Amino acid sequence: MNHTTAGTRQGTIQGATQGAESGFSYSRDFFEELVDTAIAHAKRLGATDAGAEASEGVGLSVSVRKGELENVERNRDKSLGVTVYVGQRRGNASTSDFSSAAIKQTVQAAYDIARFTAEDPVAGLPDEDDIATEHPDLDLFHPWAVTSEEAAQLAIACEHAAFATSKRITNSEGAGVSAQQSHFFSAHTHGFRGGYASSRHSISVAPIAGKGSGMQRDYWYSSMRDARDLASPEAVGRYAAERALSRLKSRKISTCEVPVLFESPLAAGLLGSFAQAVSGGALYRKASFLVDSLGKRVFPTHIDISEDPFIRGGKGSSPFDDEGVRVRARKVVKAGRVEGYFLTTYSARKLGMKTTGNAGGSHNLSLSSRLTQPSDDLDAMLKKLGTGLFVIELMGQGVNYVTGDYSRGASGFWVENGRIAYPVEEITIAGNLRDMLAGIVAVGADAYTYGSKTVGSLLIDRMKVAGS
Repeated sequence: MNHTTAGTRQGTIQGATQGAESGFSYSRDFFEELVDTAIAHAKRLGATDAGAEASEGVGLSVSVRKGELENVERNRDKSLGVTVYVGQRRGNASTSDFSSAAIKQTVQAAYDIARFTAEDPVAGLPDEDDIATEHPDLDLFHPWAVTSEEAAQLAIACEHAAFATSKRITNSEGAGVSAQQSHFFSAHTHGFRGGYASSRHSISVAPIAGKGSGMQRDYWYSSMRDARDLASPEAVGRYAAERALSRLKSRKISTCEVPVLFESPLAAGLLGSFAQAVSGGALYRKASFLVDSLGKRVFPTHIDISEDPFIRGGKGSSPFDDEGVRVRARKVVKAGRVEGYFLTTYSARKLGMKTTGNAGGSHNLSLSSRLTQPSDDLDAMLKKLGTGLFVIELMGQGVNYVTGDYSRGASGFWVENGRIAYPVEEITIAGNLRDMLAGIVAVGADAYTYGSKTVGSLLIDRMKVAGS
C-alpha cells in the first residue's frame, strides 16, 4: 500500500483561483483601528501593558452520503481578544461585538480581572528584543471561491470514485469538502504590530467495504492551503476505497513482542508526542518524561528533527508566533540529541530560559534519518520489518506524558518475511515512549506531511502486541 497515491498533485480542482474574493467582511485597516482603540483604552484605565488581537474567519463545509447532499454549513466568526497587565497581574477578555461600547466593556473586564488576580513573577509581554520586526510573506493565503453546488459535486465525485473502485465497497460514511480562510491583526505595547491572512481547504471520504460482521471502513483526505494543490476527488476516493478493501477478512493475532512499523501519518503522531513532551508547559510543570532532556540523547544517533517556520505555503508556517515573537529555522534534535525545547515567553521564564518563538505550537517539524536511502519506499520498509506488525490505524488516547507509558488500540497488517500476510484488528500495542524513540531503527523515504509534521514510515525495534 502506498499512501502517497492520493497525497500528490493529482489533477486540478476547478474554480480555485488565487485572485478570488476573500469573502471577508472586515479590512486589515479596520482591525488595526480596533486593536489600537482597545490598547489605548487599557492604558487610559491604568494598565501597565496591554495587547489585543482582532480576527475573522469564514468558510464553507459541504457533506454528502451515497450521492445525496447531507449538510451545507457556512461559518463566519469574528473576535476581539484583549490582554491587560497591571504590574505582574494579568487579565484577559474577548468579545464578538465590535461596537465602541463593547470594546470598552471588554477592556474594562480584562482590566478588572487583572486587578484582582494574584501576582505572577513571570507574567508579562515578551521582551522587546524578542519581538519580530520582519514579517515575510509566506504564501499562506489562497481563497477558494467555490460555491456550495460546486463543493457538493466534488464530494459526490470523490464518493463515486470510491464506490466505482470495487463492488465490495458497499456503503459510505460520506464525503466532504471544506473551504476555510481567516485573517487577523494583533499588537501590544512592547512594540509588536502584525497580522496576515491564511487558508486551509480539504476533501475527504470514508468508504465501507464488505457486508455484515465482516465490514471494514477506512478514510482518506487531501488538505492544502491552495485548492489547486489538492489531490483530485477521484484519487482520494480510489485510495480510500483501496484502504478499506485491504482490511477485509481481518483477524486477531496472538499476544507477542515484535518489531512495529508505523505508517507515516501515524509516525507524525509519534513526532507530535515528542514535541508535546519537550514543550515548556509540560516541562515546567514536571509533567513530562523528558524533563531536563536538553543536551541529552533521546533518539538514536541517525535521527534529526528540524523546525522551519519559513516554508512557503507550509501548514505550520508563520512569520512570527502568537505573541509576536521572532521565529527561526533550527535543529530541535541533532544526531539523536535534544538541541531545543518548544517555549513560549511564559514557560521560558518559568524555566529560566529564553522563548523559542513557539507560542501557538511548533512550526513545520520534520523527522529524518541519516540512514534513509531514496529507495526506502514502503515495500523496502516492510522488508526491513521482516516479521512483525505494520500499523495503519490507532485508537484511544493511551499516552501518559509523565511516565512515557504508551498503550493504544490498533489495526493494520501482519507481515512475514517482509511481505504483508493478512490484515489484523482488535489488538493493542504497548511500550514506553522513551524506549520507542530510542528504538527507532529506520525511517522510510515515503515522507508524508500530516498537518505541520513531515515524516516517513517509522520502524521501532520492539513493542508488545496484545492480541487474543
